[in-house]
Amino acid sequence: MVVLGHESTIPVTMDDIIHHTKMVARGNKNSLIVADLPFMTYQVDPSEALRNAARLLQEGGAHTVKLEGGENIAPTVRRIVQCDIPVMGHVGVTPQSVNAFGGYRVRGRTAQQASQIVKDALALEEAGAYAVVLELVPAPLSRLISEKLTVPTIGIGAGPDCDGQVQVLHDMLGLFTDFVPRHAKQYANLGQTIRDAFCQYAQEVKDGSFPTTRESFTMDEAILAELEDL
Repeated sequence: MVVLGHESTIPVTMDDIIHHTKMVARGNKNSLIVADLPFMTYQVDPSEALRNAARLLQEGGAHTVKLEGGENIAPTVRRIVQCDIPVMGHVGVTPQSVNAFGGYRVRGRTAQQASQIVKDALALEEAGAYAVVLELVPAPLSRLISEKLTVPTIGIGAGPDCDGQVQVLHDMLGLFTDFVPRHAKQYANLGQTIRDAFCQYAQEVKDGSFPTTRESFTMDEAILAELEDL
């Protein structure tokens, strides 16, 4: 979504995910690679979901896949896990459901929402998910879910009591300075650094101070003289 400049994850395709996963896999040494199954690549049919999950491993080089949803996609998770493809779950605010939710807003503050998120997380664990992402969920609810599950929880905007945390690197590095989500912490301001670098480069090209002899290459003067006579 962020890398491709989309407003949401809805337009992302299997080919997009495979392309990006390949790049990660080529540079990876010993980290677990989790690839998201895009919108409508796993919701229609468990067999189709299995085929797409297999593509992410075979073609993309992922080690595991991630699916959004809870009780509604538990049978699909079970089908994929039965074929020895590890699955990470994702509940709370699920970005592929942004249109149904009406935006990226915290979920789980009402009794109905909180109860459903707990049921969703438990259903994913029962279906064989090895971990569950909790996104934009109140911290007390995340703590309760983390205590109920035997598999790790990974939080994003879900408080300090999850077993692990994940953030969007663009937020962490300050690549977009106009908007920082409340749940994110900016550890650098690389956006301004990058802008300053490009502005300096452009100015030096305009005023002729770049490139210099240091950034240029020489050749034999005799050969150059011969070329001038052509």
